[in-house]
Amino acid sequence: MSVWYNLLSLLPFEWSEHQFMKQALLAVILIAPLFGLIGTMVVNNKMAFFSDSLGHSALTGIALGVIVGLRDPLLSMLAFGLLMALALSFLKRTSNVSTDTLIAVLSSTAMALGIVILSRGGGFAKYSSYLIGDILSITTEGIVALALVFGLVLVYWYFMFNNLLLVSINPTMARSRGVSVTLTESLFMILVAVLVTISIQWVGIFIINALLILPAATARNLARNMRSYHLMSVTVSLVAGIAGLLISYYWETAAGATIVLCNTVLFLISWLISLSNFSFLNS
Repeated sequence: MSVWYNLLSLLPFEWSEHQFMKQALLAVILIAPLFGLIGTMVVNNKMAFFSDSLGHSALTGIALGVIVGLRDPLLSMLAFGLLMALALSFLKRTSNVSTDTLIAVLSSTAMALGIVILSRGGGFAKYSSYLIGDILSITTEGIVALALVFGLVLVYWYFMFNNLLLVSINPTMARSRGVSVTLTESLFMILVAVLVTISIQWVGIFIINALLILPAATARNLARNMRSYHLMSVTVSLVAGIAGLLISYYWETAAGATIVLCNTVLFLISWLISLSNFSFLNS
């Protein structure tokens, strides 16, 4: 960490003098590629609603941590997020109800339960920071946690990407080739749950899903193949993350929301480019 701090101290910018900005920038560099990478498969598998529900259900995880007396609710959020992922995976396989309906029922119930527990006695205000997040408050321990998740995602991607891609394209074909669709989908849901839960205290419940969806949606407008799709998504996520963090410093705005707006601008640009290309091809 000291090497990172010393390198940034050489930059001739005001923000580079502050340790909280150095830590926040390192956190963005770690977390943005993860959102870009995981987001590609979230979009491919039409799981935007699922990742959003994990964010909303985090309130119940926080509430459970309060009930059992945990000083830091991260463990209870993580445990409840994993439980939600496994429950949705199970219900998706065994229920006749549509997946989006199941997700809506579970997420709305979990969020309502969390609000009820946390608001009992008028104490919800002290947990409202989780709604918008604050990446500037990230600690060294938080960065270590992000680094561990970063390594976990890379290992998963190396060993499971081909299976995951095949399942997202054609589950029947995947089964015929000996791929366990249930295991592949469940592991991916768990991975999303871990990423969302770990990140939520710094990104915020309200906007975390946008950071998963927008980079991948932007890349999808421009990419010509799967390799460029992933590369563009990671690049967009990194560019928007770094730009949003620096803009939020000078504008004195919420970092997470500013990063989302930078992602939105890039998405609109990609959409206009795709429209112009489509018009040119059909002219």
